[in-house]
Amino acid sequence: MGKIRATVAVVLMGTAMCTSASANEFGDPERGQKAFDDCKSCHSVGEGAKHRVGPHLNGVFGRRAGAEEDFKYSNGLARMGRKGLVWDFDLLDRYIENPKAFASDTRMAYRGMKDEQERADLLAFLRQYSDNPGDIPEAPPTITGTDHSVAPEILAIQGDPEYGEYLSSECTSCHQISGDNDGIPGIIGWPAEDFVIAMHAYKDKFRPHPVMQMMAGRLSNEEIAALAAYFEAVE
Repeated sequence: MGKIRATVAVVLMGTAMCTSASANEFGDPERGQKAFDDCKSCHSVGEGAKHRVGPHLNGVFGRRAGAEEDFKYSNGLARMGRKGLVWDFDLLDRYIENPKAFASDTRMAYRGMKDEQERADLLAFLRQYSDNPGDIPEAPPTITGTDHSVAPEILAIQGDPEYGEYLSSECTSCHQISGDNDGIPGIIGWPAEDFVIAMHAYKDKFRPHPVMQMMAGRLSNEEIAALAAYFEAVE
Protein backbone atom coordinates (compact mmCIF):
# COMPACT_ATOMS: atom_id res chain seq x y z
CA MET A 1 0.00 0.00 0.00
CA GLY A 2 1.30 3.50 -0.75
CA LYS A 3 3.54 4.86 -3.45
CA ILE A 4 6.69 3.50 -1.90
CA ARG A 5 6.63 0.05 -3.44
CA ALA A 6 10.34 -0.41 -2.91
CA THR A 7 9.93 -0.24 0.84
CA VAL A 8 7.21 -2.88 0.95
CA ALA A 9 9.97 -5.47 0.94
CA VAL A 10 11.41 -4.04 4.17
CA VAL A 11 12.71 -6.77 6.44
CA LEU A 12 10.38 -7.46 9.34
CA MET A 13 12.56 -8.32 12.25
CA GLY A 14 10.92 -8.73 15.65
CA THR A 15 11.07 -5.92 18.17
CA ALA A 16 13.50 -8.03 20.15
CA MET A 17 16.13 -6.89 22.60
CA CYS A 18 18.80 -9.14 24.02
CA THR A 19 18.32 -10.23 27.60
CA SER A 20 19.43 -13.10 29.78
CA ALA A 21 16.02 -13.40 31.39
CA SER A 22 14.93 -16.87 32.38
CA ALA A 23 11.48 -18.19 31.55
CA ASN A 24 10.41 -17.83 35.18
CA GLU A 25 10.83 -14.05 34.96
CA PHE A 26 7.96 -13.71 32.52
CA GLY A 27 5.71 -16.62 33.43
CA ASP A 28 5.27 -19.85 35.32
CA PRO A 29 5.94 -22.84 33.05
CA GLU A 30 3.97 -25.19 35.32
CA ARG A 31 0.86 -23.06 34.96
CA GLY A 32 1.76 -22.72 31.28
CA GLN A 33 1.58 -26.48 30.84
CA LYS A 34 -2.06 -26.30 31.90
CA ALA A 35 -2.65 -23.33 29.57
CA PHE A 36 -1.27 -25.48 26.73
CA ASP A 37 -4.46 -27.55 27.01
CA ASP A 38 -6.01 -24.88 24.75
CA CYS A 39 -3.38 -25.67 22.11
CA LYS A 40 -2.71 -29.40 22.20
CA SER A 41 -5.58 -30.47 19.95
CA CYS A 42 -3.70 -28.80 17.08
CA HIS A 43 -0.06 -28.52 18.26
CA SER A 44 2.42 -30.80 19.96
CA VAL A 45 5.62 -30.03 21.83
CA GLY A 46 8.34 -32.03 23.54
CA GLU A 47 10.11 -35.28 22.68
CA GLY A 48 8.77 -36.85 19.50
CA ALA A 49 6.52 -33.87 18.69
CA LYS A 50 5.08 -33.92 15.17
CA HIS A 51 2.98 -31.60 13.07
CA ARG A 52 -0.77 -31.91 13.56
CA VAL A 53 -3.34 -29.42 12.31
CA GLY A 54 -0.71 -26.85 13.30
CA PRO A 55 3.08 -27.20 13.30
CA HIS A 56 4.96 -28.66 16.27
CA LEU A 57 6.23 -25.97 18.62
CA ASN A 58 9.66 -27.29 19.52
CA GLY A 59 12.20 -24.54 18.95
CA VAL A 60 9.58 -21.91 18.17
CA PHE A 61 11.51 -19.16 19.98
CA GLY A 62 14.06 -17.73 17.57
CA ARG A 63 12.47 -19.57 14.62
CA ARG A 64 11.56 -17.75 11.43
CA ALA A 65 7.80 -17.71 10.85
CA GLY A 66 6.69 -20.36 8.36
CA ALA A 67 10.08 -22.06 8.44
CA GLU A 68 9.20 -25.74 8.91
CA GLU A 69 9.65 -27.12 5.40
CA ASP A 70 7.33 -30.10 5.84
CA PHE A 71 4.36 -28.04 7.04
CA LYS A 72 2.03 -26.02 4.80
CA TYR A 73 1.57 -22.60 6.40
CA SER A 74 -0.99 -19.95 5.54
CA ASN A 75 0.21 -17.52 2.89
CA GLY A 76 0.30 -14.65 5.38
CA LEU A 77 2.62 -16.31 7.89
CA ALA A 78 4.82 -17.74 5.15
CA ARG A 79 5.13 -14.27 3.62
CA MET A 80 5.97 -12.71 7.00
CA GLY A 81 8.69 -15.31 7.44
CA ARG A 82 10.17 -14.62 4.02
CA LYS A 83 10.36 -10.95 4.97
CA GLY A 84 12.30 -11.79 8.11
CA LEU A 85 9.81 -12.16 10.95
CA VAL A 86 11.39 -14.23 13.72
CA TRP A 87 9.28 -15.39 16.66
CA ASP A 88 10.26 -13.78 19.95
CA PHE A 89 8.30 -13.32 23.17
CA ASP A 90 6.52 -10.14 22.11
CA LEU A 91 5.47 -11.35 18.66
CA LEU A 92 4.29 -14.73 19.94
CA ASP A 93 2.36 -12.92 22.68
CA ARG A 94 0.58 -10.76 20.08
CA TYR A 95 -0.21 -13.74 17.85
CA ILE A 96 -1.63 -15.87 20.65
CA GLU A 97 -3.68 -12.93 21.96
CA ASN A 98 -5.49 -12.49 18.64
CA PRO A 99 -4.31 -14.70 15.75
CA LYS A 100 -6.70 -13.24 13.17
CA ALA A 101 -5.73 -9.65 13.96
CA PHE A 102 -2.05 -10.54 13.62
CA ALA A 103 -2.42 -12.38 10.29
CA SER A 104 -5.78 -12.20 8.53
CA ASP A 105 -5.46 -15.35 6.47
CA THR A 106 -4.09 -17.54 9.25
CA ARG A 107 -5.70 -20.97 9.30
CA MET A 108 -5.41 -20.99 13.08
CA ALA A 109 -9.05 -21.00 14.17
CA TYR A 110 -8.26 -20.27 17.83
CA ARG A 111 -9.99 -17.06 18.94
CA GLY A 112 -7.14 -15.95 21.16
CA MET A 113 -5.94 -16.08 24.75
CA LYS A 114 -6.97 -12.75 26.27
CA ASP A 115 -5.43 -13.08 29.73
CA GLU A 116 -1.94 -11.54 29.75
CA GLN A 117 -0.62 -13.67 32.61
CA GLU A 118 -1.94 -16.87 31.05
CA ARG A 119 -0.10 -16.02 27.81
CA ALA A 120 3.09 -15.31 29.76
CA ASP A 121 2.78 -18.68 31.51
CA LEU A 122 2.14 -20.48 28.22
CA LEU A 123 5.18 -18.87 26.59
CA ALA A 124 7.33 -19.76 29.60
CA PHE A 125 6.24 -23.38 29.13
CA LEU A 126 6.91 -23.38 25.37
CA ARG A 127 10.28 -21.71 25.76
CA GLN A 128 11.58 -24.74 27.66
CA TYR A 129 11.44 -26.59 24.33
CA SER A 130 13.58 -24.08 22.40
CA ASP A 131 17.30 -24.63 22.01
CA ASN A 132 19.47 -22.74 24.52
CA PRO A 133 16.55 -20.56 25.63
CA GLY A 134 18.76 -18.30 27.74
CA ASP A 135 20.59 -17.21 24.57
CA ILE A 136 17.55 -16.43 22.43
CA PRO A 137 16.92 -12.68 21.97
CA GLU A 138 13.47 -11.63 23.04
CA ALA A 139 11.54 -8.56 24.10
CA PRO A 140 11.66 -7.90 27.83
CA PRO A 141 8.83 -9.57 29.73
CA THR A 142 7.38 -6.17 30.60
CA ILE A 143 6.70 -5.44 26.91
CA THR A 144 3.44 -6.98 25.79
CA GLY A 145 1.34 -6.78 22.67
CA THR A 146 -1.11 -3.92 22.26
CA ASP A 147 -4.64 -4.65 23.39
CA HIS A 148 -6.19 -4.85 19.98
CA SER A 149 -9.91 -4.88 20.66
CA VAL A 150 -11.48 -2.68 17.98
CA ALA A 151 -14.19 -0.58 19.61
CA PRO A 152 -17.74 -1.52 18.56
CA GLU A 153 -18.42 2.07 17.50
CA ILE A 154 -15.50 1.86 15.05
CA LEU A 155 -16.72 -1.45 13.62
CA ALA A 156 -20.20 0.06 13.30
CA ILE A 157 -19.08 2.89 10.99
CA GLN A 158 -20.79 2.50 7.61
CA GLY A 159 -18.15 3.23 5.00
CA ASP A 160 -18.90 5.03 1.74
CA PRO A 161 -17.65 2.76 -1.09
CA GLU A 162 -17.46 5.69 -3.56
CA TYR A 163 -15.19 7.56 -1.18
CA GLY A 164 -13.26 4.33 -0.68
CA GLU A 165 -12.73 4.04 -4.43
CA TYR A 166 -11.38 7.61 -4.45
CA LEU A 167 -8.94 6.71 -1.67
CA SER A 168 -7.94 3.34 -3.11
CA SER A 169 -5.28 4.46 -5.59
CA GLU A 170 -2.54 4.25 -2.97
CA CYS A 171 -3.66 0.72 -2.08
CA THR A 172 -3.83 -0.50 -5.67
CA SER A 173 -0.36 0.75 -6.46
CA CYS A 174 0.72 -2.46 -4.68
CA HIS A 175 -2.36 -4.64 -4.14
CA GLN A 176 -3.72 -5.78 -7.50
CA ILE A 177 -7.28 -4.74 -8.30
CA SER A 178 -7.65 -8.05 -10.13
CA GLY A 179 -7.38 -9.77 -6.76
CA ASP A 180 -4.26 -11.68 -7.84
CA ASN A 181 -1.76 -12.49 -5.12
CA ASP A 182 1.73 -11.97 -6.51
CA GLY A 183 3.86 -11.69 -3.38
CA ILE A 184 1.55 -9.01 -1.95
CA PRO A 185 -1.75 -10.28 -0.53
CA GLY A 186 -4.97 -9.72 -2.43
CA ILE A 187 -7.54 -7.55 -0.65
CA ILE A 188 -10.39 -7.70 -3.18
CA GLY A 189 -13.61 -9.11 -1.72
CA TRP A 190 -12.42 -9.01 1.87
CA PRO A 191 -15.29 -8.85 4.38
CA ALA A 192 -15.40 -5.22 5.52
CA GLU A 193 -15.02 -6.09 9.21
CA ASP A 194 -11.88 -8.17 8.54
CA PHE A 195 -10.39 -5.28 6.55
CA VAL A 196 -11.15 -2.81 9.36
CA ILE A 197 -9.65 -5.11 12.01
CA ALA A 198 -6.51 -5.63 9.92
CA MET A 199 -6.02 -1.91 9.26
CA HIS A 200 -6.49 -1.03 12.92
CA ALA A 201 -4.01 -3.78 13.83
CA TYR A 202 -1.44 -1.90 11.71
CA LYS A 203 -2.61 1.50 12.99
CA ASP A 204 -2.20 0.32 16.59
CA LYS A 205 1.17 -1.29 15.70
CA PHE A 206 -0.19 -4.73 16.60
CA ARG A 207 0.91 -6.14 13.23
CA PRO A 208 4.66 -5.79 12.65
CA HIS A 209 4.91 -4.19 9.17
CA PRO A 210 6.47 -0.70 9.20
CA VAL A 211 5.10 0.40 5.82
CA MET A 212 1.55 -0.70 6.58
CA GLN A 213 1.80 0.85 10.06
CA MET A 214 2.73 4.14 8.43
CA MET A 215 -0.04 3.97 5.81
CA ALA A 216 -2.75 2.96 8.27
CA GLY A 217 -1.60 5.63 10.69
CA ARG A 218 -2.47 8.29 8.09
CA LEU A 219 -6.07 7.14 7.77
CA SER A 220 -9.04 8.21 9.88
CA ASN A 221 -11.57 5.66 11.13
CA GLU A 222 -14.01 6.87 8.46
CA GLU A 223 -11.42 6.49 5.70
CA ILE A 224 -10.62 2.94 6.80
CA ALA A 225 -14.34 2.12 6.80
CA ALA A 226 -14.72 3.61 3.31
CA LEU A 227 -11.82 1.54 1.94
CA ALA A 228 -13.26 -1.57 3.61
CA ALA A 229 -16.67 -0.97 1.99
CA TYR A 230 -15.09 -0.41 -1.43
CA PHE A 231 -12.82 -3.46 -1.44
CA GLU A 232 -15.61 -5.70 -0.12
CA ALA A 233 -17.81 -4.62 -3.02
CA VAL A 234 -15.24 -4.98 -5.83
CA GLU A 235 -15.83 -8.12 -7.89
